[in-house]
Amino acid sequence: MTVGTMIEVQDLSLLFPLYHGNSRSLKKLLIAAASGRLAEDKQHRVMVRALSGINFSLKSGERLGLIGSNGAGKTTLLRVLAGIYEPVTGTVRVNGTLNALLDPSLGMNLELTGRENILLRGLYNGLSKPQLKALEDDVIEFAELSDFIDLPVRIYSAGMVVRLGFALATAIRPQILLMDEWFLAGDAGFLEKARRRMEEMVRSADTFVLSTHNNAILIEWCTRALWLDKGRIRADGPVRDVVARYVDASS
Repeated sequence: MTVGTMIEVQDLSLLFPLYHGNSRSLKKLLIAAASGRLAEDKQHRVMVRALSGINFSLKSGERLGLIGSNGAGKTTLLRVLAGIYEPVTGTVRVNGTLNALLDPSLGMNLELTGRENILLRGLYNGLSKPQLKALEDDVIEFAELSDFIDLPVRIYSAGMVVRLGFALATAIRPQILLMDEWFLAGDAGFLEKARRRMEEMVRSADTFVLSTHNNAILIEWCTRALWLDKGRIRADGPVRDVVARYVDASS
């Protein structure tokens, strides 16, 4: 890996077996067949090419936006970068600590209270008692859950889970932050707080990768964009240029 590079992806491909047990799988089969994304493995199983021939590198300080239609491979690529999916071919190298906001409740025990989840996250990261207290204060202030902080997370509204999940994922600052668009469902006040918090993270050394359909957010928050189409990179460059090409092609 090049010195200073945070993420380097080379010739990445990912295939998923397609099972035909329900109508949803059949629908996926038809879509995949129409887009030319079907393959066959050594066991002669039908496979869907989720990602094909992905190459890019991401350096410290860059803010990368993933753009593309539904099924283009944006969330799948995030999951590969996070280590959830393993490439069939190619390599993914990550240099630095990484946190992933791919699901609002990822890493949380829904039966525990918000405060207990904060404590567990701090203990998992090896924080001292003073650091645990600072973490608790920071997350509680950001999430604005008031008395709900001492109630089980399973009774929280979707918006409350988003606020707690985002606060937990960003309070212990990773060098690389991966984010799916679920947190954009928050209200305007939350989005503004989230934007300020992310800008602080990037200024403090590091970078993030964001997948979203919101072109305005991409342009405001990102410096670079990858346009994914049918599991392949169609364009990679300055965010405004790539978004303009994507909009033109979609209109």
